[in-house]
Amino acid sequence: MSQSFHRGRRLRWTPEIRSMVRETPPLLAEDLIMPYFVVETEDQSFRKEIGAMPGQYQLSLAELEKQVEKAVDDGLQSVILFGIPAEKDEKASGAYAEDGIVQEAVRRLKHRWPSLYVITDVCLCEYMSHGHCGILTPGGAVLNDPTLELLAKTAVSHAAAGADMVAPSDMMDGRVAAIRHALDESGLVMVPVMSYAVKYASAFYGPFREAAESAPACGDRKSYQMDPANAREAIIEALADLDEGADCLIVKPAGPYMDIIRQVRDAVNVPLCAYQVSGEYSMIRAAGLNGWINEEAVMMESLLGMKRAGAKMLITYFTETLLKQRLVR
Repeated sequence: MSQSFHRGRRLRWTPEIRSMVRETPPLLAEDLIMPYFVVETEDQSFRKEIGAMPGQYQLSLAELEKQVEKAVDDGLQSVILFGIPAEKDEKASGAYAEDGIVQEAVRRLKHRWPSLYVITDVCLCEYMSHGHCGILTPGGAVLNDPTLELLAKTAVSHAAAGADMVAPSDMMDGRVAAIRHALDESGLVMVPVMSYAVKYASAFYGPFREAAESAPACGDRKSYQMDPANAREAIIEALADLDEGADCLIVKPAGPYMDIIRQVRDAVNVPLCAYQVSGEYSMIRAAGLNGWINEEAVMMESLLGMKRAGAKMLITYFTETLLKQRLVR
């Protein structure tokens, strides 16, 4: 009897053949970037669990070092740092202070683990008294061009402290060019810029705003972050940041935007990073804690999907879990 249908199951029949023909490479330790929230405080035992992100913490410098030590022992290779200053103002002074919290955290981590790759988030929202990512007019509008100088100063201060890479997340027009120029003028030519090139005004950031204490006091960020309805705009933003000197690009959020990851991957030839944001983490974590899903399986599948869509690097709050449980190679 002649066969008249496709026998796709032949290549799924055993674990060995499934592994042999698998199209997307498995998750690797070097793919993962762990975010940390470091707090400027005199209490070096400060360690506060983030209510909306079970298993994630605000950490003092000393507690950050303890946390990273455990993760490094498990194979951690890369981190991205977010700072929470003791005081905020309308000029985001703590963002670019030589002794700012992120600058001190960078020095501490690089002194202890010189080979740990330390990335810093470059933004002003955590340091502004009003919680926006730039300087405000009296009417509450974010001023683009005056903000660029502060962002450039922040990036240079991070790199001067020893950061291996800076990652501007503010979404001001022209910030990559301003940062690249400032780094080069300061002799920091070899510090790469990983731009949050495609960053949407997303509801999935909710838990992060608790973690970073960065919720805007007025209005929202829709005038500078991208409209979730737009896809073609993502390519425009990605190409613009490349023209300005970005070395790598980030798509944020990741899970609801895998179509965007694929479109950007097809349009550019630089390394692409997907940020599995706080809301994505919290939904998986909460469902897992309640026994509604197999948390480990969903975590792995969600990250594999991002890699399949075209991301090489993954910023995920599950990094420590993946490493500790030996779920990555």
